[in-house]
Amino acid sequence: MREMALKKGSFTGNKHAGGLNMEITLEQLNEKIDNLSRLTLISSKTVLDFEETILFTGLSKGHLYRLTSNRQIPYFKKNRKLYFKKSELEEWMLERRIPTEEEIQRVCAALQIKQDFIRYSLDEEEKARIDTEDDDNTTLYIIDIPVIESDRTRRVYVTMPIGVIFVRDDYIITVSQKNNDIIKDIKTENVITYKKSRFLLQILYANSKKFLSLLYKINKELESTENKLKNSLQNEGLLKMLDLEKSLVYFTTSLKSNEVVMEKTTRGKIIKLYEEDEDLLEDAIIENKQAIEMAKIYSDILSGTMDTYASIISNNLNAVMKILTSVTFILAIPTLIASIWGMNVELPFQREPLGFLIITVFSIIMCIVATIWLKRKRMLN
Repeated sequence: MREMALKKGSFTGNKHAGGLNMEITLEQLNEKIDNLSRLTLISSKTVLDFEETILFTGLSKGHLYRLTSNRQIPYFKKNRKLYFKKSELEEWMLERRIPTEEEIQRVCAALQIKQDFIRYSLDEEEKARIDTEDDDNTTLYIIDIPVIESDRTRRVYVTMPIGVIFVRDDYIITVSQKNNDIIKDIKTENVITYKKSRFLLQILYANSKKFLSLLYKINKELESTENKLKNSLQNEGLLKMLDLEKSLVYFTTSLKSNEVVMEKTTRGKIIKLYEEDEDLLEDAIIENKQAIEMAKIYSDILSGTMDTYASIISNNLNAVMKILTSVTFILAIPTLIASIWGMNVELPFQREPLGFLIITVFSIIMCIVATIWLKRKRMLN
């Protein structure tokens, strides 16, 4: 049995047997109809404005603004208004698509490589390392690269692995979870792919430089957050510092893992190194060591800063508690006097016409004396 009624601007449906109870206001219903109409219109457009992009992607207004300000989403600007190409938005939304097992098997069968090499490269928790397969003469390099992850409230610097697979002398395959600046930058440069070592070293060098540039950004954000916290200690600033500390831990761990990969590469036993590659590899190692030192320095500074602010917060709390204790002590004096003169026994000034005024003045004088004493003891400063 189903009953439907329109009452006071609402649409109500009840289904007693199934226990279904649904209520939609007319405003919500009109809003849904309007959104459907706009989505239908969007499907025929190739360029979307800001509001249409929010509806198309499902992102909040603030999050979309942050993505555009950080240049993490493709857009263009005209007459101070933001516009988005729908095909680029669709490509951006599918960047982090995870391949199916069937797709992995098909690619591995076509290239004659181990399926584990692809799975290792797509594993977020995979550590930078080198893996070789002598049977089919393939080598896997896993390198940790820095990326920026943003949500509606914050931005965090993390790392993710990319895989570089050398398939005999036939192919060089790069595998990553999403598009990244490292591979994009390599594509725009004069890349030599017939020398496997040169291509790998270019990735290692570009990766080390990327770590350094993001470490400079972290330092700038740290300084900005410190300046804000000097004016007012707010939870937002402390949480931002906690995110930066977490990012530095990710960077330090990944940089040390990449360092081990570079040291193994210098031996020349895994892939052949040409004479002109030595300088490039040395530059990559130097940049990587510099990034490790910077991450350690920034981490130490950040830890010391957070400890300092924790001490400041603790001191502020102690000062507040000290003042509250002093006020409680002062207020306890008239309370004690009033309780004594409230007893049902013979007391001084009991029959005096000005007895109440005398006791009140006495209580005030005692409170003033207690206040002066506490100030001298620096309990009310």
